[in-house]
Amino acid sequence: MTILLLETATTVCSAALSVDGAIVALRESHEPNAHSSRLSVFIQELFAESHLEMRQLDGVCVSSGPGSYTGLRIGVSSAKGICYALGIPLLSVPTLQNMANRYFELHPDYKGLVCPMIDARRMECYTGFYNRQGEVRETRAEIIEPGIYDAWLDEGEVTFIGDGAEKTQPLLSTHRNAHYADCSVSAVGMVHLAEQQLAAGRHEDVAYFEPFYLKDFVAKKSVVHGLKAESGKRKAESGERKAESGKRKAVSGER
Repeated sequence: MTILLLETATTVCSAALSVDGAIVALRESHEPNAHSSRLSVFIQELFAESHLEMRQLDGVCVSSGPGSYTGLRIGVSSAKGICYALGIPLLSVPTLQNMANRYFELHPDYKGLVCPMIDARRMECYTGFYNRQGEVRETRAEIIEPGIYDAWLDEGEVTFIGDGAEKTQPLLSTHRNAHYADCSVSAVGMVHLAEQQLAAGRHEDVAYFEPFYLKDFVAKKSVVHGLKAESGKRKAESGERKAESGKRKAVSGER
């Protein structure tokens, strides 16, 4: 099986090419907001390095979220385009599960739980709990407060990973069973789940598949200089026109 793996849900832009479960080429960038300029170049470089052709792909697997709204759209759009053009299956792996899988692969002797955490701004994070068999608690968007995970930590070791873990470590690290690890998200963590899905014939609808955003998209305010002033000027002019119109109607009524 030859599968293209795309991970764009966080600040990391990661693309990998696997053949029969082995990674044959990998490209990654930790540069913020570079997904749109990097991903297509990475894909081209993967095939050049591996001496494979795109028509040899059996499927494309994309990280399905939660995460960055823009990053998810870029990854899913790229995956859909390739799958549609080649007529091959579209596969998806939840982002938090991808992160947990990667940690377990790198630490084969670890027997505790893993809590991947993706920064969702301020003190909110996308979180989940995983063991080696899979998800043990559903994905949530949570405001991280002291003691929020004490019930889990009282039962055993929990390792927190991801950019959200770095941000919340001062609040959670006081518990004896809380551990922190630097385990960056990567497309490499998707390879085994992608192969299982492809072998079982489980794939997404290329036309209708949407990422798992978890939270609604919130547009930022415009930062175009002078836009606010220009808007105020137009409102003032509109008010003057209305006043003049009212004056003309009053004069007409007197006649």
